[in-house]
Amino acid sequence: MSILIKGGQVVSSSGATPADLIVDGETIAAVLDPASDLAHSAAASSAKIIDASGCYVVPGGVDVHTHLQLPMSPEATSSDSFESGTAAAAWGGTTTIIDFAGQMQGFQVRDVIEERLAEAQGQCAIDYGFHLSMGDINEDSLGEMKNVVDEGISSFKFFMAYPGANYSDDGQLLQAMQRAGGLGALSMMHAENGIAIDVLRDQAVKRGDIDPVWHGRTRPARLEAEAVHRAGALAEVAEAPLYIVHLTSVEALEQVAWARDAGQNVFAETCPQYLYLSFEEHLDQTGQAGLRHICSPPLRPASTHDHLWKGLRINDLAVVSTDHCPFCDAEKRLGIDDFRPTPNGLGSLEHRMDLIYQGVVAGELSLARWVDTCSTTPARLFGMYPRKGVLAPGADADIVIYDPAVQHTLGVATHHMNVDHSVWEGMEVTGQVRTVLSRGSVVLDNRVYQGRAGHGQFLARSLSDVLI
Repeated sequence: MSILIKGGQVVSSSGATPADLIVDGETIAAVLDPASDLAHSAAASSAKIIDASGCYVVPGGVDVHTHLQLPMSPEATSSDSFESGTAAAAWGGTTTIIDFAGQMQGFQVRDVIEERLAEAQGQCAIDYGFHLSMGDINEDSLGEMKNVVDEGISSFKFFMAYPGANYSDDGQLLQAMQRAGGLGALSMMHAENGIAIDVLRDQAVKRGDIDPVWHGRTRPARLEAEAVHRAGALAEVAEAPLYIVHLTSVEALEQVAWARDAGQNVFAETCPQYLYLSFEEHLDQTGQAGLRHICSPPLRPASTHDHLWKGLRINDLAVVSTDHCPFCDAEKRLGIDDFRPTPNGLGSLEHRMDLIYQGVVAGELSLARWVDTCSTTPARLFGMYPRKGVLAPGADADIVIYDPAVQHTLGVATHHMNVDHSVWEGMEVTGQVRTVLSRGSVVLDNRVYQGRAGHGQFLARSLSDVLI
């Protein structure tokens, strides 16, 4: 069935222009001048017409950092399943996610990939892929990396944090990054000095400093920056491209900028929580209110926000993802008497496109940069372009009709994420997703959900378009 989307401003990473789109099956067949004869004939022959007048027409959002149904401990698993999380993503204009198959210490790569694929199979409302998190770098896991890339998992995440679970030392990291670089794959890094952080955490609790604020005070920005610098040095020696996940601080951003200015192939993402939420207003609260805002790396001072927005403008920050990993209040309360057992993570998957669009409203970003950071660049970096991240003939018909005039308030009463509170409670935003197509199927129709579990397909990704 052909669909005509007419009357809107089509926004790409290079700007906005009036255009009509023809969707044929799962892909975009044409992008037309609205005044052309082809556009007029399409209006007469299309089986369905979507009026996008007054709206932006943008490529579906690509969130390359999510954690759905992730066991954080025996007592806490992230509260969004693949079904609920991908539905919430669609409500917010995200049509592709990349989650993780996580190999912790003592587990085999092949087992965790097969388990994760089985968990997602038939559950997702939108398309999905996986990175491989390698928490046990050894001869066997290094040997599996080529097979993993051949199967369409073309990025690997490593950890400088979480000793005893995911942590790798510099020697292990170097070997893994050498292997990834040789395969043309992208190395992702959780860059915090976990050895030093654990010392600070234990010292704090021994003193009786157990409130949520100490989660932030024991993970200082300097230890993030040190790890980013060290990761960059290892990447340079390994001759491997590097992607820093969830960057939070001015000090860490300076290290990314330094590496990029020196000619290194280093990229970084930040997340909405680090652009809006703050250490002093949100984390520095006692009890449940503070626990809700525990994530890693932690929230930073509000003065950091302007620096991160600037990083997005000038491309020292290339991507906005969410690191979506929500936990309900009962799980967050595991840290009520000691901040350390609190499961780390916040819920933002549904709100990413709206939150970053507020940067356009406030003059922090251009429309083109909004699309670039939320869709086009993540698709290019992670081997999905030009299938994803662009509105062009032959691309998947992942299309969002975005109404820039709607004003609404974020909160638990209206969100669709499976979490019983919202760190965005009461935030007023301008702009809202109206209609969403995923591979040509209408998932959200004028704010009425029509998606279904099982529509989403696993994406076997190629190598990065940016790195080739």
